[in-house]
Amino acid sequence: MFSRRTGLLFLVSALLFGGTFVAAKAGLAHLPPLFFVAVRFDIGAVVLAAFAATRLSRAELRPRTRGDVVGIVATGVVVIGLTNALLFVGQQYVTSGVAAVVFSLNPILTPVFAALLLSEDGLSARGYAGMALGLFGVALVADPDPAALLGGGPGVPLLAAAAVASALGAVLIRRADATLSSTARTVWGVPLAAVLSHALSLGVGEPVPGLSVPPVALAALLYVGVFSGALAYIAYFALIDETDATRANLLFYFVPVVSAVGGWALLEETLSAQSLAGFGVIFAGFLLVSGLPVTRSRLLRRLVPERFVDDGPA
Repeated sequence: MFSRRTGLLFLVSALLFGGTFVAAKAGLAHLPPLFFVAVRFDIGAVVLAAFAATRLSRAELRPRTRGDVVGIVATGVVVIGLTNALLFVGQQYVTSGVAAVVFSLNPILTPVFAALLLSEDGLSARGYAGMALGLFGVALVADPDPAALLGGGPGVPLLAAAAVASALGAVLIRRADATLSSTARTVWGVPLAAVLSHALSLGVGEPVPGLSVPPVALAALLYVGVFSGALAYIAYFALIDETDATRANLLFYFVPVVSAVGGWALLEETLSAQSLAGFGVIFAGFLLVSGLPVTRSRLLRRLVPERFVDDGPA
């Protein structure tokens, strides 16, 4: 179930992560993808180090158990580092619509890994119906070209791998049962992600740009470094601890919604009636999975069989 606190964490995470895709469109036009990710987490690491120096004690930051170490590695290497490296490289080869749909496999994959590795994250029939409904809503919002979605090239496999890494990492964090707080794990994890991204950038031989980066790219880096590279991950990992990996990752259904609205507001992109309908479908799917009480509205009667809605909390 979602409390007021988890609802706030969910909202903050979705808003800040959604802005990442808007900023990435500006930044990736001037910077290679892995270097962009690496500098993003360099900035995030500095912000989090300053936060830790003023708000956290050494005892709160010191790993004590094997679970703490596993939680830090899952946070920094898998969920933050590997996921973003695959995501940003994959976006070079496909449209943003295709990227949104493929990466939105994340919430569907999470309960699969949870069923294998955990015991408390199972979903009912109502929950799985909500997952499918949410993915359908994402497809309406993103409106991808089917030819691009099914076509060749490395884009779709890379994005699918990013979804797998994100879903698996979120479940591994829950399985680790760390004694460190989610904030402390994020303070350790973001620098790990920066090191991994720099190593990958150097390993593939990306050209490193000089100091003359356009202001729009600098603004994009500041956003993805401070807001979606530090603050968003603090909220997201706290959300995983507060609820579970399956429900926390539902926020990735809302990321394309935030991106679409942000593109309309800041980049003069259009919002179609289909996209607006997709927003409603995503929200209906979210209600089904979340376990929140669902009223038999006309919309839900059309979209979901009654047996799913009346199936009780997921």
